[in-house]
Order: sequence, then C-alpha cells, then structure tokens
Amino acid sequence: MNNPSHIIIIGAGFGALSSVREIRQRDPHVRITLISPRAELHYLPGIIWIPSGLRTREQLVVPLTNFFTRMNVQHMAAEVTGLADGGRVVNTTEGDVRNDALVIASGGRFIKKLPGIEHAITPCEGIAAAEKIRDRLRDMQGGTIAVGFGGNPNEPSAVRGGPMFEFLFGIDEQLKREGRRDKFELVFFNPSTQPGNRLGPKAVKHLLADMARRNIRTHLGHKMVRLEADQVVTEGGAFTANLILFMPGMTGNLWFDQTELARSPGGLLKADAQCRVEGAQQVYVVGDSGSFPGPDWMPKQAHMADLQAAAAAQNVLAGLRGQTPTATFKVELICIIDAIDHGTLVFRSPTRQIILPSSRLFHWAKRYFEGVYLRKYR
Repeated sequence: MNNPSHIIIIGAGFGALSSVREIRQRDPHVRITLISPRAELHYLPGIIWIPSGLRTREQLVVPLTNFFTRMNVQHMAAEVTGLADGGRVVNTTEGDVRNDALVIASGGRFIKKLPGIEHAITPCEGIAAAEKIRDRLRDMQGGTIAVGFGGNPNEPSAVRGGPMFEFLFGIDEQLKREGRRDKFELVFFNPSTQPGNRLGPKAVKHLLADMARRNIRTHLGHKMVRLEADQVVTEGGAFTANLILFMPGMTGNLWFDQTELARSPGGLLKADAQCRVEGAQQVYVVGDSGSFPGPDWMPKQAHMADLQAAAAAQNVLAGLRGQTPTATFKVELICIIDAIDHGTLVFRSPTRQIILPSSRLFHWAKRYFEGVYLRKYR
C-alpha cells in the first residue's frame, strides 16, 4: 500500500485554516502538516472592538488543538526560515520537513520604512496593538488622534484600509458614548485624495461624507514624510497628533528571501489564476502572501483568502493525482465597515458595486458572522 501524499500548509490564519478544511473535505486520507509558531487562531477582524471593550483577547484567541484533531492534521510549532529543493523541503527552526505539495498562507508583513513609524500603533499587527490603543484612549484626557494608512507603491492590492476606517469611526463613537468627544480632535490622513478607492468610488464618497458628518478633519493627497512623537509630517504640511494609528502597506515575509520562489515587484509571491506560485511545482499561495492576477482592487481580506483556499485545495489534490489543475477563484470584496453599534455594507465584484447605508442590522450581522466562523475552529 502506498504511503499517502504529504501536504504542508504554512500559517495559522484564515487562508491556512480554510486550506485545511477544503483539502480535508475533498480527501480524508492525505497527510497534512500545518506549520505555525502557535496552535491558535487570532481572529483579527474582531480587534476593532477591543478599544471599546466589546471584545477581549480571550474572545478572539481560539485554540486549534481540537480542530487539528478533528481534521487529522499534525501541527508543527515552529517558524519557517526558508525552502529548499524547489519547495519540497521546508526549513524551520525545528528542522527540515519534506512534502509532496506546499500551500503558503503565512500572511504579509507591514513595511516599516517610514521614518518615525515607531511613534505610531499599527492596529492590524494583532491583539496587543488593539489593547495598546484601548489603554492609550483610557489614559488620554483630550488631544488629537490621527488615523491613516499607506500602501505599497509596487503592489496596489497590498493595502489594508478597511480596518482603519473602522478604528476611526469606532473611536469617534466610543468617545461620544463616554461623553468626551468634545475634548478630542480626530484627523484622518492618507496620501491619496480618494482613500479607500479599492472599495469603489461610491464607497469613497460615502466614507468622506461620513467623516464630515462626524466632524472628523481630513488631510488628504499629500505624500508622507515622517511621523514624530507628537505630529504627522507630510509634503503638504504637518499637524499635531497625540496618538497616531497608522497602517503601512504590506510586502512578503522575510523568509521569502531565503527561497527561489518568483516574487512580484511588491515583494509578494507571484501567483497565477490557479494560485500556483509561478515557476514552481506543487507550490501554492493563498491570502496576503500572494500577488494574484486580477483587478487592482482585489482585496486583502479573509473572504478573499477563503475563496483562494478553495481553488488551491482543488488544484493541490489534482496535481497529486497527476491531473491538470484548473480551478480558479472569483474576485469579490465584501465588508461591513463597523462603528461599534452600526455598520455600512460594501460589496464589489468585476461587474457590480453596492453600498448599503449604516444600519444596526449590519453590526449584528458582523457579530453573527464572527460566531459562525469561529464555531468551525473551537
């Protein structure tokens, strides 16, 4: 009897865990090893609710031991350091592991090149960053809070703006609830005059109108120069900031440099429509790690990673069976831009764009989705 093929999945985020589920759904016998530092999922979409106390660390960290047991997955607690033999060997801090197929879903890395970026909190770095925002807000008696994001000039899709709008509107709403909004000025800054344009023109118009309605000042269309402890400096001038939340653009993981895998101009793994890393055999990429063909507004979000994981799973198994991988993924953006107790729904596909105005229904839909999603892994 032949030994079952061995698939390695790198990462423990949305793309990686969806890859596990999609592969196991199609093949109960293939060997799966997942490599990540910890056997836990950090549900990062929920960190927007940490500053207001709507969520805590304990609610957003999901241990994966039971999930791995159910899925018959071996977890290797290690950090990946590189690849060898065309991807057939994964180098880790705990030794080398061979595979017959590889799925890379290790996420992206924020570009920390802006001078003075250490003065800002980067929210999507994780739960600890959101807790830091919560604690800083609690200690502040007043002042200016600046919220902004940048991009990767060589990779239009490698930007994460949606959560920054949520932190901005969430903080505004929180300060109102606490009866101290009048003691703070909120400023949104972005090098583009159309921030969030990947959400679509309608969404940008809606978001800017919402900022005006909330008395949030904007500083748009000026290239970033540097951040300081108490101000944001751009080519269009500087403004005071007592707390800076800034999300830089994304690029590939450092360990990608220790591989021969094809890279995009922005430093991500260059993939085709089947999620294969170009020029590599049985090496696939899903989620933030990859640069995929498609519209420049293709989102870096969990939903997109899930769609890519389904295609990659089909293609990985097809390749192991000697078949031609043909599965592709649809491109769509769907998000609810939340503000603590209500949210705005944004949907975009190659043919449609929908924006539904703020409603309590969408806030509760976002919370319901969180519960349903996490139930798969608890």
